[in-house]
Amino acid sequence: MGLAWQQGPLGKAVGQFLTPEPLPERLLFAEPLRRRMRVRLGWEWIADSEDVVLLHEPGRYPVAYFPLADVVEGALAPETRTTRHKDLGATAWFSVKDVPHAAWQFGDLPAYASILRDRVAFAWRAMDAFYEEDERIVGHAADMYHRIDIRKTSRHLVVRDGDRVVADTKRPLALYESGFATRWYVPREDIDLTALRPVDGQTFCPYKGLASYYDIGSRKRAAWGYPDAWPEVAAVSGWISFEPDIVDVWLDDRKLALEPGQTVVPHGVDRGLDPSELSSTGND
Repeated sequence: MGLAWQQGPLGKAVGQFLTPEPLPERLLFAEPLRRRMRVRLGWEWIADSEDVVLLHEPGRYPVAYFPLADVVEGALAPETRTTRHKDLGATAWFSVKDVPHAAWQFGDLPAYASILRDRVAFAWRAMDAFYEEDERIVGHAADMYHRIDIRKTSRHLVVRDGDRVVADTKRPLALYESGFATRWYVPREDIDLTALRPVDGQTFCPYKGLASYYDIGSRKRAAWGYPDAWPEVAAVSGWISFEPDIVDVWLDDRKLALEPGQTVVPHGVDRGLDPSELSSTGND
């Protein structure tokens, strides 16, 4: 979750703005990234800028807009394709090094959106990689409003599949992620691992890494974990979390239920990046 994606305040918010008048149905927010960002296609640097603007738009991941002056000369080839953005007007499209529909620019911006004038955005999966300084950023431009905190706790968490106790711990980790319901992670030592059946298919989180899933009895994909979580969330690496709307999860004798902000939209892996390459560094 970030400012505008999923349950963020500019998306399908679980919170509310306390204002006397209703807000517009859609609010866009643009701000300077204040980080050096680079774009690579093949083995060429296509753009390199310390003046990137990040656009937060309801229902979308943040998008980075580069000054045209910081794009390699000749990298952009205008296309005849044009579209229209519901808020920002006419949109011109470009091929980048023979990759079609790989970049776009707003050509007739309203005055209130002048911060995006003379800037171009690159389609994330059309490029081979994006970097902040020398570190690869995977999934989408880093959302400065996305935060994850992990806290130790002595609360009693029990997971049951009918009468079978799948997990019983007094040392779970509480993972708080902006806008999402709390997720509880259990160490493997406190789990009956014979109850977990690994299933094919992984999902990708740009902030945590690749997640693997498990069936529990007849309950499909009732648990998951990050076998090699990224350094920022290393505390949950190898631990298991359980889906309370699929399997019975009790916390201090209170049965957990599905909460707003608990459903997650899966995120695909970047173009040209094999899941096996997503090491614990998250970088090249």
